[in-house]
Amino acid sequence: MSYSVDVNLLVFASNEGSPEQKAAKKFLGEREEDPDLFCLTWLVLCGYQRIVTHPSIFRHPLDPKKAWANVRDLLAWPRVRVIGEEESFAEDFARMTEKMALRGNGVSDAHLATILRQHGVNRIYSADTDFRKYSFLEVINPLES
Repeated sequence: MSYSVDVNLLVFASNEGSPEQKAAKKFLGEREEDPDLFCLTWLVLCGYQRIVTHPSIFRHPLDPKKAWANVRDLLAWPRVRVIGEEESFAEDFARMTEKMALRGNGVSDAHLATILRQHGVNRIYSADTDFRKYSFLEVINPLES
């Protein structure tokens, strides 16, 4: 079995003082020992770097080197794999989104969902309910009690 995470969980884990931080850090800490394959994408990892270092988004943005160290730490976990776009990405993306009016954050969500589908990843952990529109995905919010 394999799974992925949305960028929001990585961001919450780094957002000092946010109400979600404790639960997000606990969730991510448990992933290091999870026997299932943890699939990450550069879309999510670079999105994390972009958001947590941005002074207009984070009240106390991370230093870019610290943020990238967090990414490298995740990549060092034994059950983490980086997956990316397959050769048929353009066609798969178009087919998956042909009946959607994509705009804003929905574009990134569709991008991630397409990559996950291409690699047979059917579970995503996210605080974003928008992923529920992709019927092949089991969406789990680990921050809900």
